[in-house]
Amino acid sequence: MSTQDAAAQRKIVNRLKRARGQLDALITAVEDGRSCRDVVMQLSAVASALDKAGYAVVANAMQECLVDPDHTTEDGLTPAELEKLFLTLA
Repeated sequence: MSTQDAAAQRKIVNRLKRARGQLDALITAVEDGRSCRDVVMQLSAVASALDKAGYAVVANAMQECLVDPDHTTEDGLTPAELEKLFLTLA
């Protein structure tokens, strides 16, 4: 994955690390036999964190395309492919 700038990449990595921490908490909750409510709440947190990271990746690539719409991103993605990727997250 290429990113337009280091700050955007750091934000994405931080989101993914947050998701990893939430996933660890989810695994612990299941192993400890926590309530269904606790497990589902943790599942929701993990899913949300991953969704936000995915949107950030696609948004960053879209910004590259906005600069030059006829150009592909550094990953070789066209605007149409970016749109398709975005919709896979929806």
